[in-house]
Amino acid sequence: MNYVEVQLELESDYTEILIAELAEAGFESFVETDEGLQAYIVEEDFNETVLKELIAKYSEITAISGSWKSLERKNWNEEWERSYEPIEVGKDIRIRATFHEPDPTFTYDLLIQPKMSFGTGHHETTWLVMSEQLNLSHAGLSIMDVGCGTGILAILASKLGAANLLGFDIDDWAVENTMENFLMNGLGDEAEVFKGTINEVPSEKQFGGILANINRNILLEEIPKYVKHLLPGGWLVTSGFYEMDQADIENCAAESGLKKLRSNTRNQWATVVFEKEK
Repeated sequence: MNYVEVQLELESDYTEILIAELAEAGFESFVETDEGLQAYIVEEDFNETVLKELIAKYSEITAISGSWKSLERKNWNEEWERSYEPIEVGKDIRIRATFHEPDPTFTYDLLIQPKMSFGTGHHETTWLVMSEQLNLSHAGLSIMDVGCGTGILAILASKLGAANLLGFDIDDWAVENTMENFLMNGLGDEAEVFKGTINEVPSEKQFGGILANINRNILLEEIPKYVKHLLPGGWLVTSGFYEMDQADIENCAAESGLKKLRSNTRNQWATVVFEKEK
């Protein structure tokens, strides 16, 4: 799978709003630079006209320019592997690649093969979800990881005592990477991953916890489907959206019979934890 890399030169005051606009247009990953912003999108989802219209829209209020290029999978991998640094979530979790030495001061040592820019722990939403996981019961539960990416959330769930794991993603690359990361972290038959969506999860499968770090639109469409797979008293962690979208997510969850437990934000990104009534 190829990606398109978009480079935008703009004032830092407009970086966050451009990230939000690009996320709505299907861009998956963002890197802030000294000049402005880099954004990444699957090549087949890239719409040059939409990007040009967005640049034109903001050129009326600030100086902005943009360029883009195709980024082959091999180059994508090499770029992120070269720049990957260990991630620390509080004092308990450390996410590292195999070429980093372990740090015994952390309770949970997670290994990943950094083959993609999303799901490696660098993004605010991954950090937010993992922080919430530390405060949720996992012991003996079956956990579902929606849009698993690298599988990092499911791996943490395993280390927190989950008995069974099910992850899925629509990206071949993500499924391949998750399988690799499961093995690197010693997960065996208790962990399953497949290519697909929530629609392919058998109706009889029930979970004590569900992790859904996706995006606003998918969450609004699929939260009712998650609830059908959630056991009474089970929890759902949602993230992948901005603070400004939090009310929509909470309303959708409430309409589906979920109770809000708490929420948190980090650099304008949000996460909300819900519980299904017992």
